[in-house]
Amino acid sequence: MDPMSGPYVVRGSVSLPEAELVWRFSRSSGPGGQHVNTSDSQVELRFDLAKTEALPQVWKERALQRLAGRLVDGVISVRASEHRSQWRNREAAAVRLAALLAEATAPPPRPRKPTRIPRGINERRLREKKQRSETKRGRSGRNWT
Repeated sequence: MDPMSGPYVVRGSVSLPEAELVWRFSRSSGPGGQHVNTSDSQVELRFDLAKTEALPQVWKERALQRLAGRLVDGVISVRASEHRSQWRNREAAAVRLAALLAEATAPPPRPRKPTRIPRGINERRLREKKQRSETKRGRSGRNWT
């Protein structure tokens, strides 16, 4: 297999293991010349998320949970066919997979710390509400006789 442009880093020191990536090539759809009928430039990259040992256990569980809708038997697959060359499509697919895993393994955001509304602000809001209701009540023509 030809050398790729280095390991695809998910996050920190964790990268996608080349041995666990399964590549499939097929003909791209869309316009092209005579060459398009003979070249397999579309790339499908498959990665077995359920069986991999490359990711830390916590990350793996997080990714399996977040990507549940995209997984088929624990395998995630990414397609790329936007470039005319197979090589560039391979790069695009690998980068996309790494980005997808980086997003899926990111730690959950910190819980929001609830804050109290200052009393002065609340009182001002109620005062303005009362004033507005008075203005509107004054518009009704009930007591115009």
